[in-house]
Formats: sequence, C-alpha cells, structure tokens
Amino acid sequence: MSHPLPAPLPKAVSLAQQQHIVNLVRRAARAEILPRFRHLAAGDIDTKSNAHDLVTAADTATEQMITRALQIAFPDALVIGEEAVAAAPDLLQKIANAQLAFIIDPIDGTWNYAHGIAVFGVIIAVTRFGRPAFGLIYDPVADDWVIADEEGPANMESATHTARQIKASMGKSLDALIGYVPLHLFAQDKQAKIAAAMTGFARSHSLGSSAQEYRMIAQGHADFLITESLHPWDHAAGALICERAGAHVEMLDGGPYSAERHSGHLLVAPDRTTWNRLKKVFAFLLE
Repeated sequence: MSHPLPAPLPKAVSLAQQQHIVNLVRRAARAEILPRFRHLAAGDIDTKSNAHDLVTAADTATEQMITRALQIAFPDALVIGEEAVAAAPDLLQKIANAQLAFIIDPIDGTWNYAHGIAVFGVIIAVTRFGRPAFGLIYDPVADDWVIADEEGPANMESATHTARQIKASMGKSLDALIGYVPLHLFAQDKQAKIAAAMTGFARSHSLGSSAQEYRMIAQGHADFLITESLHPWDHAAGALICERAGAHVEMLDGGPYSAERHSGHLLVAPDRTTWNRLKKVFAFLLE
C-alpha cells in the first residue's frame, strides 16, 4: 500500500514578506547608512576584537532599525544581528533550535565603509534550524540586491530594472579561476601555505566584504570563495544565493553549510568538479 508523500513545507518567508524585507532594508540604508557614508566623525568609529575590526554608528543604528521592524513583522521569530552578538555572544547558540531565525549584518564590509570605500552591503538571512531558507544581499550605493529562497532561482533586482535570473560561472581549470581568499582570517600557521596556493589561480584576493564577494560569485563574475571565518551573518545568505545560482556550496570537511557551524572551512565553487579540484588544493587545512 502506497503512502501519500508529505506536504512540502511552505516558504520560510512568502514573496510578499520578502518584498517587505527588501523595502525595510532600503529604508534603513537611506536613513542610517548613506547619510553617514564618508561623513563619519572620529567618535562614530570604534573597534571590537582588534584594531581592524571596526563598528560604526551606522552599523549600530541600522541593525537596531532593521531588528525592530523584523520583530514587529515576525513576532515569533528569533532576530539577531552582528552587533547584538558582539554584546551577547550566547545569542548564537539559539540559531540551531530556532524554527525561524533572521540574521542581520547591518553593514558587511565595515572597514571599507569607515574608510569611504563603496564596497559594502547589507545582508539578511533567514534560517530554519540553522539551514538557510532566504537570503538578501543589498548594495546601498547601487540600490540593487541579489535575492533567493530555498525554492526559486537567484535573482538580481532593483527598483528601476526588471528582475533577472543570475547564474554562477562554468567550471574551469584551476589556473583560470578567480577567487576570494581572505588570507588574514585564516590561522597564522596556515597563511604561508595558503598564500603559496593562491599563486596557482588567475586571480585570488579579498574585497573586504562577504556581501560583495557573494554577489560577484552568484553573478558569475568570480568563481570561488574559501574561508574559515564562519560568522553566520557573513555567509548564511550568500551560501544560499550562490547555491540557487548553480554553485556548489559545501564545507571542506564534507556536508552542507549550516548557520550553526562556527568552525571549519566553507568552500563555494562553480560546480562539484571544480569544488573537488579546489578541495585538493586546500586539503592541508584539514590537517
């Protein structure tokens, strides 16, 4: 006797709710991010874990504005942001058990933002028990965004242009790859080997903003990313968006990415074949 298949889960956030999230992020950028860009006073910039890990008045105000709006729209959801976690690290432990969680990076690429470099973005991820279910990466300067949920394709959208589907690049040989390798975020005892490995690619560098790196990979302008800094506000949205754009997203030690992972190495590549080639290059990170 056959049994009926279980009904599929509804979208974590409906299309209407997705548009609401886009609208509130755009409002927050206009209210808090853009007016301060290249107009920060010395007292508007502070440090966190080290002299290069910056937080600005814009980060704090933007996160507070988005958090309040999401808590009103989704009263039963967990809503956490990068700056809230900096103040209360235990918040991270709630992601794994949250049926619906919103993870906010109010300004990804704060160092760039604080120094007047227009390479930053706002990231919103929605997870179900740690697994990404919706991702939005917004560029306040360009006023456009890449977006995806767990069902549909990844799209590039703006207020003035029709949404268009985006695709990751095609697989290619290692010496033809363009990739993002944030060398300073890896353990010091591995950095020399990583730097040597980087010479085998066509180009390998870092933009100083996960938001913009994931946007580039999802659009096929760059090919891969590897990191061992697994802050969920940096990666949950981008991992999903790239996956829905056709890229292969997997932890270097195997298995899917989850926002509850706080250690390990995330590797994003155009396809599984290229991913496997890259794994061989970076296998020493697993030692």
